[in-house]
Amino acid sequence: MSDVAQIAVPDLKAQELQRAFDVFNQVSLELTQAYEGLQARVESLTSELAVANGELRRQYQEKEALSERLSLLLNALPAGVVVLDSTASVSEANPVAQHMLGTGIIGCDWPMLAQAKLAVTDAPDEWQLEERRVSIAESPLDSSGGRLLLIHDITVAHDLKANVERNQRLAAMGEMAASLAHQLRTPLATALLYSSNLTQPDLTDAARTRFAGKATEQLKRLERLIQDVLLFARGESIGRDVIPAATLIAEAVQTMEPLCQEKGVRFGVVSEVSNSILTGSRKALGGALLNLLENALQACEGRNFGAAAVELSASIDGRYLKIGVRDSGEGIAPEAQSRIFEPFFTTRGQGTGLGLAIALGVTRAHGGSIEVSSVPGDGSEFIMRLPIGSAAEQ
Repeated sequence: MSDVAQIAVPDLKAQELQRAFDVFNQVSLELTQAYEGLQARVESLTSELAVANGELRRQYQEKEALSERLSLLLNALPAGVVVLDSTASVSEANPVAQHMLGTGIIGCDWPMLAQAKLAVTDAPDEWQLEERRVSIAESPLDSSGGRLLLIHDITVAHDLKANVERNQRLAAMGEMAASLAHQLRTPLATALLYSSNLTQPDLTDAARTRFAGKATEQLKRLERLIQDVLLFARGESIGRDVIPAATLIAEAVQTMEPLCQEKGVRFGVVSEVSNSILTGSRKALGGALLNLLENALQACEGRNFGAAAVELSASIDGRYLKIGVRDSGEGIAPEAQSRIFEPFFTTRGQGTGLGLAIALGVTRAHGGSIEVSSVPGDGSEFIMRLPIGSAAEQ
């Protein structure tokens, strides 16, 4: 029995050892397969990484080329380009901008730089930069919170515009020379007639006084006509007065109220302009508004005493002061509405035909406009719009 037991033990150990070898071989095979799979995966990732690196390199080269083209474009632009960061400091500027504002502007505070270099002009969004006249357009940079400024040199365009406007006025005067001569001749002939009557020896003192008054009235009409012609010919000089809108309306009301009372015309005023201000020529704007009001008052002539009315309204419409002048006159015929702003055009025998033309010229010079709406038999309304600011901005 002992010999059998001794033989069985080595067989058992051999079987266990064989199983261990089998397990080892299985594990080795699995490790080999896993390694081969890992190696294949590494090769695949290496290939994908190479493709990705190539794509990134291509995109980088494209962006580098685009950046180079943009840089060349900025340098070639005839306009100045200034980039401001979120603190309003100059972070970039192309050569044109540096030539305009100075080579050392990088890092400068823009508000201080603008105050030192730019002077206000008589036109909105236009500035005087030494001998240049420039316009500045501003765009936000959403990504950084900064701003992009585009500075255009409009000196030549401004000079051409001024020359064109002057030539247009001269051309209008040439075209209307015959009309002007007629208007001058009529009051002059009337004044001469009245003056000749003053030489009659048997003229009474009352008649002499009446003729002298009539002659003086016609001479004043001549003087007013000549003043209007000169004003239209040279154009109104636009200044930089700071004019409260409420003051402009109040001065017009102060002038018109007694005139309307004298003519028996009701005068109504509705003004809601808060603290808005205008910038320009106080005299020119006041004169333009009075031209519209006097035109409305004259349109009411012939109505029953106390039945006619002139209404003045003023309100804020966005960034504009909206002034309305309405009358209860006969209105303007449709064929005349397109010509009422032409120089020397008038529907009244005593009119010079320059009041509305001057009012429109002054308003446009201040960056505004005038519109008219009229229905025959139902009066007329003129709407003047002028760009405004507020007292807090000054």
